[in-house]
Amino acid sequence: MKKLFLTLIVLFAAQVTFAQDAFKQDIVKYLNLSGQRKTFELLVKDLSSQIPVEKQADFKKDLNASLDDLMNKMADIYMTEFTHEDIKAVIKFYESPVGKKLTDKSAVLYEKGNAVGQEWGMGLQSMLMKYMQ
Repeated sequence: MKKLFLTLIVLFAAQVTFAQDAFKQDIVKYLNLSGQRKTFELLVKDLSSQIPVEKQADFKKDLNASLDDLMNKMADIYMTEFTHEDIKAVIKFYESPVGKKLTDKSAVLYEKGNAVGQEWGMGLQSMLMKYMQ
């Protein structure tokens, strides 16, 4: 009886672990499909330009490894806020034509948004100075 009970516990734990792994893999898939990883890669590209040319390859390698770690940590956060079914539905959207279009436009949106954000930040700095005096 004890062996049967222990076997059931081990099987249940393995099933839960497998389900969690599938859930996490789906979240990482969503992060890739949605263009979030691509946005971080664009940031890497921007940061790489500040590194001497002879060190850029090593920098990119280290940074890409840190991106994998970041995606896993992001997945852990998503797992606390969404169900696996929620993530599957979001993946379905990003695999649709409009979802793919949104992802394809992410680089352009990033570039334009970055420019607008910098302009806004400069205006905000002026506003802060006005009120700090």
